[in-house]
Amino acid sequence: MGWLLLFAAGCSEIVFAISLKYNDGFTKLWPSVVTGVSGAGSFYLLMLAIRTLPLGTAYAVWTGMGAVGVAIVGIFLFKESADWFRLASILLIIVGIVGLKLTHVE
Repeated sequence: MGWLLLFAAGCSEIVFAISLKYNDGFTKLWPSVVTGVSGAGSFYLLMLAIRTLPLGTAYAVWTGMGAVGVAIVGIFLFKESADWFRLASILLIIVGIVGLKLTHVE
C-alpha cells in the first residue's frame, strides 16, 4: 500500500509542478487552486507513504518521479529540449527509482 500511495504522491507532485507554470504567480484562480490542492495532496500522500516505507527511499522516489514527470511533460507540452543527453539523464533517474524499489525489503 505504501508504494501505491507514493506513486499517487508522485503523480500529484507532477500536477503541482505543471500547474505552477499556469498560475502566473497565483494571479489565475483555477490554476492556483490546482496548485494548492495538488501540492497539499502530494505532501499528504507522501506523509502516508512514509508510515510504511523508509523515508530516504520514499523521498528520493517522490522527487525523482516529479523530476522525470515534469521533464517529460515539458518536452511534449512546452517544447523543451529532447536532446540525447537530456533523455539519457532522465533515463538515469528512472533507473535510480527502479533500483530503490528493487532494493526495498519489506
